[in-house]
Amino acid sequence: MRVEVTGKNGFNPTKDMKEYIEKKLTKLKDLLPDYENASARVVFKEYKSFKKVEVTIPSKNIILRAEVSSNEINSGIDLVVDKLVTQIKKYNSKIKDKLGKTSLKYQDVEDSASEVVRDKHLKLEPLSREEAITQMELLGHNFFVYLDKDTRKTTVLYLREDGKYAVIITE
Repeated sequence: MRVEVTGKNGFNPTKDMKEYIEKKLTKLKDLLPDYENASARVVFKEYKSFKKVEVTIPSKNIILRAEVSSNEINSGIDLVVDKLVTQIKKYNSKIKDKLGKTSLKYQDVEDSASEVVRDKHLKLEPLSREEAITQMELLGHNFFVYLDKDTRKTTVLYLREDGKYAVIITE
C-alpha cells in the first residue's frame, strides 16, 4: 500500500510517524483484496487541546475513511486503524451475508454493488438550507436532496458523524 502523509494546521509529521502509520496499516493486508495496489491518504492536524488523525483509502469497491481525535499521535493512529479494520470487517460481513458466501471476491462485490434495487424520482422544490434541514429531520433521514432557493443548484444536505450538517453543491 502506498501511504501519503501530510500535516495541516501547522503540524509537521515526522519520519517516525510516517513509518508508524505504514506499519499499522499492514493490519489491513488480509482484509483488503487489493491492498498492494491501494493508496492511503493520511492527514495529521494539530489543534490547541488535541491532535487529529484522518485516513482515507479509496479502494476498488469502497472508500474507507476514519478520523480520530487524541492527545497523542500514536494512540490516534492506533485508534484510526482499528476503526478502519472495523469498517472493512463490517463491509465484508455485509457482502458475505448478501451473497451467502464465505469469501470475498471482487467480481462478487462488483456484481452486488452494481445491482440497483429501487429507483426513486424526486421533484425538487426550491428550499432554503434551513427548510431542507427541517425536512430532513422530519423524514428522519441522514441526507436530503433539494434545489437551493438562492443558487438554483441541486444540493445534497447530509448529517456528519460529529452531528453537524454539510452540503454538496452540484456545478
